[in-house]
Amino acid sequence: MGFSLYVPRPLRAGLALVVLVALAGITYQGVATSLERRRYPHPGRLVDVGGHQLHIYCTGRGTPIVVLEAPATGLSASWARVQAALDPTTRVCSYDRAGLGWSEQGDGPFDPDHVPLELQALLAGAGEKPPFVIAGAGLGAAFARIFAARFPATVDAVVLLDAPVPGHPSRDRDSLGRVPAAMPWLARVALLRAMGGSRQRMDPVVRSFMNRPDHLTRAALELLRWNDATQLADDAGLATTRARVISAALPAAIGDDAGADAAVVAIRQALKIPAGSSAARSGAP
Repeated sequence: MGFSLYVPRPLRAGLALVVLVALAGITYQGVATSLERRRYPHPGRLVDVGGHQLHIYCTGRGTPIVVLEAPATGLSASWARVQAALDPTTRVCSYDRAGLGWSEQGDGPFDPDHVPLELQALLAGAGEKPPFVIAGAGLGAAFARIFAARFPATVDAVVLLDAPVPGHPSRDRDSLGRVPAAMPWLARVALLRAMGGSRQRMDPVVRSFMNRPDHLTRAALELLRWNDATQLADDAGLATTRARVISAALPAAIGDDAGADAAVVAIRQALKIPAGSSAARSGAP
């Protein structure tokens, strides 16, 4: 005897509505992403680092070269205010870690131990020569510390902005709600765009990537390995390197004026530019 499952009409209608809304959201997300890809092409160039390409954007001239490591879920565009303020003084390079921003993800799972290796390959492939001042914010500060310990001969100074400590809260981790696994799925059906009122003050390029499932999926993988990355940074000994270490707490995220201002001050300190000099005043945000 056959078995028939009775589904009440209101429930069927509700399920049909959910499916319809989801399909409409997927279509809207696809169209919006396609438009944003054309509106916001990568400003720098793509460099092969061994099977996949990373995006690097360098401006200005001079040495040492300032290399910027973005915070969790961030990308090169997150540093726009800071880079614009510094490039009248020296050369500045921001980049996107694998799978974030305009960079390709590459094969294999995310491994925080590979981040400094890929950055070294990126700088070499892009023809950017040391000495470097490497500055990182939040999770990027952990990667900056690891890079300086791995390649001490290339690093003149390290700037640690809101550097995370294993087992302690951090702005870029906690303020993002740790990018739960649901966020890429919410992005796929455009619900993040619908709920994005609080992101209106973001740089439009950054906001576009914070609505993209591929970017958010990779960002979530980074955050899943947060403790591993911060422990690697904690284990990385900088005492044996010749690099100067500048640490600073930011009053806001680097994408905000107050956070960018504080980051610029710390990086100029690493560059040994006096606060009142004409070089420090030129290009101030």
